[in-house]
Amino acid sequence: MTATLRPYLNAVRATLQAALCLENFSSQVVERHNKPEVEVRSSKELLLQPVVISRNDKEKVLIEGSINSVRVSIAVKQADEIEKILCHKFMRFMMMRAENFFILRRKPVEEYDITQAGGLCYHIYGGD
Repeated sequence: MTATLRPYLNAVRATLQAALCLENFSSQVVERHNKPEVEVRSSKELLLQPVVISRNDKEKVLIEGSINSVRVSIAVKQADEIEKILCHKFMRFMMMRAENFFILRRKPVEEYDITQAGGLCYHIYGGD
């Protein structure tokens, strides 16, 4: 691995480990509902501060956490036209099969190529 890749991946790993300390938390608005707070954003106090880990301006990871779910957005380096086409085709392939992956969203967060959201309540509601 290159000298800059290892610290980048270690930072992503450590941040994900911290963000994935989730607990089952029902909605404060609707009784007996357990929805992913990172997606619905109904209670501001349940959301963690978003963290952006960037290797350069084209390669970055956004980690948004809450008490019961996490959303991870990834921007992939696309240096030339071939890499842009490959990235677009791969992302399109993944998005078309989003219903098979309970954690994949069909539409990524703006400025990112792919967004995954997961948590304790996703096995019930699915993500989208």
